[in-house]
Amino acid sequence: MNKYLLFLLFPFFSFSQTFSGSVKDTLGNPLPNANVIAKPLQENKVLKFAIADQLGRYKLELEKGVPYEVRVSYLGFKEVILKTPVNFTEKVYDFKLLQTSQQIEEVIIKQEYQPIIEKKDTLIYDIKAFTTGNERKLKEQLEKLPGVEVDKNGGVTVQGKKVTKFFVENDLFFGGGTKLGVENIPANAVEKVEVIDKFNEVGFLKQVSDSEDLAMNIKLKKDKKEFVFGDLEAGAEIANDNGFHLAHAALFYYTPKTSISYIGDTNNIGKHTFTFSDMMRFQGGVSSFISERKELTNLFPYVTDNTNVVASKSQFSALNLHHEINNKIEIENFIIFSKIFTQSFTESAIQYLQNDLITNEERIQNRKNKNLLGIENFKLNYTPNSKEKWFYNGQIQTSTNQSNSLLTSNLNSQQNSFESIKTAQNFQLKQYIEWHKNRNKNNITTFVLNHRFDNQKPTNTWLTDTAFLTGLLPLQNDTFYQIQQINKVKNNFIDALFKHYYTFNGANQFNTVIGTNFGTTTLQTSEKQILTNGLINDFAAGGFGNSLDYLLNDLYVGGEYKFKIGKWENKPAIYLHHYYLKTNQFKEQNKSTYTLIEPSWLSEYEFSKSEKIKFNYKFTNDFPEANQFLSRFTLQNYNSIFKGNALLRNESFHNATLNYSKNNIFRGLTLFANASFTKKTRTIRNEVVLNGINQYTTPTITDNPETNYFFTGNIDKKIYKFKLSLSTNFSWFHYLQKVNSLTVSNNRNNQDFEFRLRTVDKKWPSASVSYNKTFSQFSGLTRATQTSDQIGIDLNLNISKHFNFKTDYQITHNKNSDNQNTNFNVANVYLSFQKKNSAFRFELAAQNILNNESKIENSFSDFIILNTTTYILPRILMVNISYKL
Repeated sequence: MNKYLLFLLFPFFSFSQTFSGSVKDTLGNPLPNANVIAKPLQENKVLKFAIADQLGRYKLELEKGVPYEVRVSYLGFKEVILKTPVNFTEKVYDFKLLQTSQQIEEVIIKQEYQPIIEKKDTLIYDIKAFTTGNERKLKEQLEKLPGVEVDKNGGVTVQGKKVTKFFVENDLFFGGGTKLGVENIPANAVEKVEVIDKFNEVGFLKQVSDSEDLAMNIKLKKDKKEFVFGDLEAGAEIANDNGFHLAHAALFYYTPKTSISYIGDTNNIGKHTFTFSDMMRFQGGVSSFISERKELTNLFPYVTDNTNVVASKSQFSALNLHHEINNKIEIENFIIFSKIFTQSFTESAIQYLQNDLITNEERIQNRKNKNLLGIENFKLNYTPNSKEKWFYNGQIQTSTNQSNSLLTSNLNSQQNSFESIKTAQNFQLKQYIEWHKNRNKNNITTFVLNHRFDNQKPTNTWLTDTAFLTGLLPLQNDTFYQIQQINKVKNNFIDALFKHYYTFNGANQFNTVIGTNFGTTTLQTSEKQILTNGLINDFAAGGFGNSLDYLLNDLYVGGEYKFKIGKWENKPAIYLHHYYLKTNQFKEQNKSTYTLIEPSWLSEYEFSKSEKIKFNYKFTNDFPEANQFLSRFTLQNYNSIFKGNALLRNESFHNATLNYSKNNIFRGLTLFANASFTKKTRTIRNEVVLNGINQYTTPTITDNPETNYFFTGNIDKKIYKFKLSLSTNFSWFHYLQKVNSLTVSNNRNNQDFEFRLRTVDKKWPSASVSYNKTFSQFSGLTRATQTSDQIGIDLNLNISKHFNFKTDYQITHNKNSDNQNTNFNVANVYLSFQKKNSAFRFELAAQNILNNESKIENSFSDFIILNTTTYILPRILMVNISYKL
């Protein structure tokens, strides 16, 4: 058994020899990023390539006994060709290139052999140089590109930096998220992949706006640019009678001026189509020049695969349109509809920490959720000339959320049952206008106007036969208790910004900024008891029910000075903010104004194009949300009540980050490290009063400092035909928390280490082994620790010309402070069959093949230690059939 496992994970080594050296000009100067391509002169052998590093060094792994034609090219220099015979034994060879003025001819010659083109901030990968042709989706192609990583959620990183904008043929693809693109675009449609660092949608802003965006643009094959392509997939369960099924469609139509994309999916196996980051991107409607406000609608139920349920049904449809009306006007539009139904079942053991007393509660909860979401986004791009750009973006979002929960609470051998029914109707409108003007080589102007309107109507109902929250809730005795809560929230936000960039020369730039962030909120809450005799017990007489009008305006003006000394770039900035805050509750009005200075400093030193270090410092003030000012009680749950504080004011904190990145092509090394420090000098934190399981919380403003240290690091090293990855995360969080009038010093720390080894040779099976170790500690009212060990194995193996085998296996072991050990193993297996030129593909899929029924997790917070057992979807055996258009 072990022999076969080793064979699958680590195939036989092929004999190879290292061929290295340098690329320089005739004066001995290194030619960084020169292309070195070894073309085999035997059939069925793979092209080898390398890119020279900053010192002109290159390294190739050539197969022994294979003759090669080695071509070395560099823009502006004559190409050099070296032919290596079968018996070639030299291991080191230095190339010297002669300069030439025939640059256009050189570029044309190199295109045939150049798998990677690097120019300024752009990398261009030629897909056919790295893939076998057996890939189904773009994701499988990207995983084979050097320096490119794709995670399980469809996120893409290139040389350690996350892709934040995703395009197809220069058109933003469904809001710019990567997941929909990498998991749906057919591999046979892709010709090249462009990666653009410091991307800016407005070309003339690129040099002045300090963009951190990394864009990926997919270039299609010529026969796909005016063609309908895509695939259809359907699957059904072949064992048991649970009715598991799936249907998926990804259809694309592209012409030079019009592109239409449709993605549709329906399944009941817990598979969702896009991630939370994609959903946040789809929320759209906010200019990148405006600091995005906190979203009040919870979109988490619509995203990420969710097998931690006992039932799941998902329906998803998305339509994306891009049309170029003429050379000045483009329109983009996408429409999204999502419907999710889930049923979950959990068992929890909870410890409530109350100074020297601990209360234990056991819960069993059965919950059904139904969530509907509709989004329409429209964008207009207007370019009157090469020096001016206009954008308009408008988005409408509506959602309906329904939740029915039956909870059984066992406390001191007394069992109580609570049924809760929660519904919410949400509407949101977002829109913005952007204008950019390049007046001359020294002056650029930007103006942005942003508007957002939210209207939310959540309604909550609690049903039980037992009185609860005794002493906090003004209940009247009854045989059955029905409590209803109605909330109404309306938000209106208007943000405006005017920014002027003045460039003295290539090394000095001064920016002036003036703007305002204006927001109002109307918030109403009411709670009442509906008695069995039909009468109403309004809780307003007991201090419940809120009515709040909230206004916050931030008027600011600032200056930023950007200067460069050699390779060292700095941008100090200072902003003067005038905050005006007004609240009105039950005819009691509070007004306050604050004039605050907020400085920042950004500093970056670039050792080379592939190595840099960056430091960023900011001092910031944050003001409370409207609900934190509520002066009367609000029922939150069957065991918790909240009351706001009308006397709150702003939080103030310092934040400093330091990050370092290095990419050494010659040594196959990528290194990234980031350290951050945050210190709040004025803090808002909830005071908690616990009585058994009942909680009463209210926010207070204090001068108690809070500190948070965070460090993350990652190193990737290519060793022969493997890549070794080591990553780590550390966090230390210290804060003060008042529980039952006792101020407690809390420390919450986490350490995470991960090791991963995977194959990177495209002739080998794609295999990886990973190990993750996590430590967590909490000290406060008590001390708690927990550890987690996780081993992961992934394998993608072509068994023959037509069969493909994939599996992923994960082993998780958890241990808590009481030395309780829990284990959770999950495995998925896929076997597919497809003839090379056939449009049909057949797959046998086994999800949760070990048929685990539940998973156990441990966690802790300020005053709670929680152990939860979550029941999950059973083993699912399916046959899937897909058809490629």
